[in-house]
Amino acid sequence: MQTNPIPTTIRIGTRGSKLALWQANATADKLTAAGFAAELVIISTKGDQVLDKSLDKIGSKGVFTEELEVGLRDGSIDIAVHSAKDVQSSIPDDLELLAFMEREQVNDVLLSFDPEFKLTPESKVVIGTSSTRRKALLKKYYPQVSTAESRGNLQTRLQKLENKQFDVLLLAYAGVFRMGYDNLIVHTFPETQFVPAAGQGSVAIECARSLDPEVKQQLKAALDHADTHVCLLAERAFLRTMEGGCSIPSFALATLTAEGLQIEGGLVSLDGQTLLQETMTATPAQAEELGIRLATSILAQGGKEILESIKAQREE
Repeated sequence: MQTNPIPTTIRIGTRGSKLALWQANATADKLTAAGFAAELVIISTKGDQVLDKSLDKIGSKGVFTEELEVGLRDGSIDIAVHSAKDVQSSIPDDLELLAFMEREQVNDVLLSFDPEFKLTPESKVVIGTSSTRRKALLKKYYPQVSTAESRGNLQTRLQKLENKQFDVLLLAYAGVFRMGYDNLIVHTFPETQFVPAAGQGSVAIECARSLDPEVKQQLKAALDHADTHVCLLAERAFLRTMEGGCSIPSFALATLTAEGLQIEGGLVSLDGQTLLQETMTATPAQAEELGIRLATSILAQGGKEILESIKAQREE
């Protein structure tokens, strides 16, 4: 009788924040259940090290992924685990996104230590956020509020909230829930109004193209969530066509419906004055084509001018 080979140890590259480690451990649990041994390798990225600048001013694509990708190339790790929304729009040719894990609830939420807090269009509060998209959408829908930078991991941001550096904190529900802070949520933004960033709520698994094909297949079987994957193919095709990463105020959310694959997405100007938003539907097999079609439409409606304006402002 043939015995099964000893499971390969998969070295998982991850950032060192508590949320990143939660994601890496969730990945390791799935791999262990599939018969692999798993080992975490913690790698610090530029996004972790440079905390005194907003993401759009660091001036590098992949600020949370670049160092992990070096590990994939030099063989010190087998896979890299990322928040899908942090992955740059274009992946280098020698690497690939192998899997997307099942998506959590996608909404943006506000956190406060005051359970009585209420957000209204007239609110004149200071909201902590480092997201270009969230800042622009706040200017659109809540013009009275002001924002303050809140870089750092979730625990650092909560400390800033406790120290009253801002009145409330704006984050993705997924990270808040995974870290057990959902008791602090005082407002949930509808995903049709505050459409999330492409990939928000999912975990992306990246590997080198040169990784053994059989191992790749086994890893994908253990980690990939098919419905999430098809949605993110559409969202990332949208993002890639817009030629923007997390530093532009674009947004995209694909969902599987009875009619097929639907994507809602668009772009908002930095001042919130111009919002371009559209919904399109196609079959799941046309996921990437759908994302490209939506981005092309948004660019033609004035999105190209918005992006050029943002670029000009940053070069001043």
